[in-house]
Amino acid sequence: MRFARGAMVLLMVAPLVSGCHVFRNASAKACHGPQPYQKATTVAPLKIPSGLDAPDTTNALRLPALNEPPPPPRKGRDPCLDEPPPFKVTQPATKTPQA
Repeated sequence: MRFARGAMVLLMVAPLVSGCHVFRNASAKACHGPQPYQKATTVAPLKIPSGLDAPDTTNALRLPALNEPPPPPRKGRDPCLDEPPPFKVTQPATKTPQA
């Protein structure tokens, strides 16, 4: 009876201890489909009615036109862009001393 109770507690605690790793694989492919921000469009500049002053736009953020091709589509196993790439430092080749 004691073993059954311990096993039941272990089964209940295991998902809590594993964190969100179980759910991560399901949501990892969510970035490969169309995203809502990709449907965003540019709006026309603000039109000021006659008789009113225009707002100060000296500190306005100006976005340059994007003249680059889009990045290649991501494949099913590729990580999302919000995940850092794997970090591996390549060791420099050791030179043999010349005599």
